[in-house]
Amino acid sequence: MRNIIYWILSAFVTLAIAIVSLRYVTNFWLLTFVYSFQIHLGVVFVAASIVILAVRRHAYGFFLLLVSILLVAHGFIMLREFSEGERVADAPPIFRLMSFNVAIDNWKNSTAITDMVIASNADVVNLLEAKPLTFHLQQLFKAYPYHIGCDHGKDSCDTLVLSKRPFVMRQVASIGSLRKDRLVISSVEFGGQTVNLVSAHLSKPYFDDYQMGELEDLGKALRPISGPLVLAGDFNSSAIAPSIQGFLREQKLKTIAPEPATWPSGVGALGIAIDHIFARAPLHLTSLKRLEDSLGSNHSGLIAEFVLDGSGKISSAN
Repeated sequence: MRNIIYWILSAFVTLAIAIVSLRYVTNFWLLTFVYSFQIHLGVVFVAASIVILAVRRHAYGFFLLLVSILLVAHGFIMLREFSEGERVADAPPIFRLMSFNVAIDNWKNSTAITDMVIASNADVVNLLEAKPLTFHLQQLFKAYPYHIGCDHGKDSCDTLVLSKRPFVMRQVASIGSLRKDRLVISSVEFGGQTVNLVSAHLSKPYFDDYQMGELEDLGKALRPISGPLVLAGDFNSSAIAPSIQGFLREQKLKTIAPEPATWPSGVGALGIAIDHIFARAPLHLTSLKRLEDSLGSNHSGLIAEFVLDGSGKISSAN
């Protein structure tokens, strides 16, 4: 009986490991979401392999344990690839940015979210699925005199970018063919330096191959942009998903690793980071934190601070 249980468990774990390991063979869109959970699934496989070895000590059980450990280890290695590394800023941050997916049906917490945004002391705020904030827009615009989005009623209120400083340039566009106006490109001047700010909201990776097309369009939009760049938003995938990895390599974007887990917000640090804030040199993140309260959203918000190379010559925006 123990032998039968051993081989049944081994077969299930082998199949699960094989599915996760397909990332090393092909970037199949249907499995992109699974790839985002490689570290979490690897830990589960390690635990399952230990159970298998407890049932029966056999070489194949040790093989499964080794492969599981390698999956976990490689997951952490992949996260480090896009890390800013150790940076010591000699000057205060030039600006602070908040990015938060409000959740489109989160009406009951709209007042609390509005108060949180105003109290954040962020210079720029990137809000996604902002429809529940429709009745608080004037309060937000009083604190943030410059905005992009939500100009034509609640039905058009999806991405909302708020700024305490005037926009040097602003553009709203679409990426992919599933949803409209989920790409906002703007620039703001901080201490004499123009910083490019990009907000993006990608589709879920298991919605056919729409996310692949969105990443392609996003890449085309970013290529002509020169100078300091911030990309923030909801990618619905972690940085270790193969499609996101390829995009980050091409665009030379970095973040702070490990990124704070943002989804699902209810599990805190045990979740995965699918909401991101990236920077391209000469701009660098010096701080990236998860907001303490998700205020009814299934996403946790992020707040980040930035410095520029040679930023000792630039005054703080605060």
